[in-house]
Amino acid sequence: MAAGKDTNVKKQNKRGTLCNAIISHETCAAVRQPVIFNPDFFVEKLRHERPEVFAEMVLSNITRLIDLPGTEFAQLQGEVDPKLPNSGGFFRSFNFLKRKEKGAVFGMPLTEEGIAQIYQLIEYLSKNLHVEGLFRVPGNSVRQQALREMLDSGEDIDLETGDYHPNDVATLLKVFLGELPEPLLTHRHYHAHLKVAELTLFDDKGNKTSVPDKERQIEALQLLLMLLPPANRSLLKLLLDLLYQTARQQDRNRMSAFNLALMFAPHVMWPRNMTASDLQENINKLNNGMAFLIKHSQKLFRAPPYIRELARMQFAGSKTLQSKDDLDLLPSHEAEDPAAPSKRTCPDVSAGPHTEEALKELFRHVTNMPDSARKKKLIRQFVKQSTPGTPGYDCQTPPCPGKKHPRSRSFGGIIKRKVLGNQAAAADRKGRAMPSAVNVPSMKQGKENSSLTPVRTPGFYRPATLNIE
Repeated sequence: MAAGKDTNVKKQNKRGTLCNAIISHETCAAVRQPVIFNPDFFVEKLRHERPEVFAEMVLSNITRLIDLPGTEFAQLQGEVDPKLPNSGGFFRSFNFLKRKEKGAVFGMPLTEEGIAQIYQLIEYLSKNLHVEGLFRVPGNSVRQQALREMLDSGEDIDLETGDYHPNDVATLLKVFLGELPEPLLTHRHYHAHLKVAELTLFDDKGNKTSVPDKERQIEALQLLLMLLPPANRSLLKLLLDLLYQTARQQDRNRMSAFNLALMFAPHVMWPRNMTASDLQENINKLNNGMAFLIKHSQKLFRAPPYIRELARMQFAGSKTLQSKDDLDLLPSHEAEDPAAPSKRTCPDVSAGPHTEEALKELFRHVTNMPDSARKKKLIRQFVKQSTPGTPGYDCQTPPCPGKKHPRSRSFGGIIKRKVLGNQAAAADRKGRAMPSAVNVPSMKQGKENSSLTPVRTPGFYRPATLNIE
């Protein structure tokens, strides 16, 4: 019974390995869950919600990097069938007969269920990267056939029992890739990848050199891989991660990135039913391209920064930008956040007539109270807590560049201007003595200012104002 339970637990773990990238423990509700930031969130959102806009945006940037003639560009879009090199009739018929009997996984179009089965092989190989000659030395054909039948039947396989050698598993993984109806990078992308391999640097005179332009190649590959079907993209990422880790241990397994490229380029990049003689001069481009994919695999499945920005802007209200060139033409503040207001505006101080009259009546009641500490306290609170639409509220505008910020006018002036009206303020000015002048920065003359006395200062004249207290 205990052995049966352990087997069931292992099966459940294997089922969930591929799909559960992040495991959430619901039983630990008290523990704060980590916040996971996905920099490609808006890119994936655009891919799923607006696939046509997403494809157009990516294609427009691909054509900025590589020169695809009309027919090849139409093939990349899927509008016409790919035009591939001619192959020998014997080789084509041989492969047709070889794939006549198809199982649930091998020889079938790529699906998420098939990837979940093949992931068992990838997971096992990732723990045995030290084996010398991995992916080059063939395994035992009898054990491979038994393992193949188990995968086709949908079984969960325990490869840790020791019944299978890593070379058996590695060879079977190559067989699975080789029997797919089309290469993992698809026939539609064949000519585009040849163009990527031709991207080289330019000299000071603008002439092409033989030195590869790695930055442009990485950028072009990032865009091309974004156009792959989801299943192809998922398996390609798993495969390239495995090969990248294998090449990192080449001192032990004797398998460099280029050696691995020779093993996998026919299954990942070469058109189906093609031999090395059929590909002729393109074979070196394809093999070198596969080695480049392995070496830079950790960078290829990220969207370029400008694609992230363009995708974000699609959901921020701007839907006209499609390429990096369009983004470069934007002003800096719009490129950062097109939805943000360009200027900070003063809030609307208009209030309903009933509210304004009630506030004025309340203030008149307070000002008619006998002079006391309570009256002063109420007035201070009234002014401090005033909101737009109340007598004590004054919308402050930011000072203009090059001018000093004007000193705030007195509280008495504000109240008389906003509540009691201009006539009451004028009557109060006549009945009260004026205090001594106080120098303030230049400001627009108001009716509460009884006089303006110019005060000469070095370099300019600055008027002095009298505030009624």
